[in-house]
Amino acid sequence: MFMSNINQQDNNRASRVCVVIPAYRVEAYIQDVIRGIPGWVWRIIVVDDASPDRGAELAQALNDPRVIVLKHDCNQGVGGAMLTGFKKAMEIGAAIVVKMDGDNQMPVEYLPYLVRPILDNEADFTKGNRFIHSGAIMQMPLMRRIGNMALSFLTKLSSGYWNVFDPTNGYIAMDMRLFSSLDQGRIHKGYFFESSLLVELNLARAVVADVPMPACYDGAISSLSIPRVICEFPYLLMHGFFRRIWLQYFIMDFSAGSLFLLAGTLLCLFGLIWGGCALRFSLLNHVPASTGTVMIAVLPLILGFQLLLQALVFDVQNVPREMRSRSVKKI
Repeated sequence: MFMSNINQQDNNRASRVCVVIPAYRVEAYIQDVIRGIPGWVWRIIVVDDASPDRGAELAQALNDPRVIVLKHDCNQGVGGAMLTGFKKAMEIGAAIVVKMDGDNQMPVEYLPYLVRPILDNEADFTKGNRFIHSGAIMQMPLMRRIGNMALSFLTKLSSGYWNVFDPTNGYIAMDMRLFSSLDQGRIHKGYFFESSLLVELNLARAVVADVPMPACYDGAISSLSIPRVICEFPYLLMHGFFRRIWLQYFIMDFSAGSLFLLAGTLLCLFGLIWGGCALRFSLLNHVPASTGTVMIAVLPLILGFQLLLQALVFDVQNVPREMRSRSVKKI
């Protein structure tokens, strides 16, 4: 049904859709996942990330001619497995690559919905969003729901994609013409893979679209540690935020948003430093600060805060919405 709806112009790309499956401790599910992938998918790349189980053997045992199994000598994480899969897909000439986890938690019937916007040149990159419908949200375990909502805001701030939600959703699809323009060395090899990828996509000015889909949890145990997320993700997101702002607003371009950000930051710093020094002098000498001294600290803080809010509004409005050239230089 999906292939029958493809016009002649898109047929060549639609016939080279590749699914990459990062495989680690998924021997109980991997065969069901591969069997469920529709026949119009051109190649299926299974990346065995040094898994101690028989997942790779079971994938090969299906004798599906579309399946290509790659193996890592040591565990690199889901991001490392996906980078290996992306590079192999590009090597064999794939046009679109879809990431599908090997734990059977990603509904295969939504695969066409991820691919369709890319074929229609409406997006460079698509991702699942489990937060569109309230019923789907309630299916998600409580801790995942809370964690996803908190991480979603931080990821919006870090990546600049204020129009997307559910950033940790790993059900994604990418136009392979875009992959070569990304700074692949900056893409995280662990569980921060999806979030770091969004940062690099924004620097490449890629159009990203959400695809509504339900949450699916069939008893598979996630190997993602909540304490690890709490300790690592905020730092990595803030690092990605400062890197993106520096490159996007001061290296690759200098716009009104750059002026708002620069002036607002300097005014806030001046107000904080002046106010801190005045407070210290007042406490040490037991002399109340004069009205003028207080106003010199307060006014720059108020004005600086307003300018930073304007910079935030500018960033929200600066979300990539137009398809652009793929010849973006790496930074």
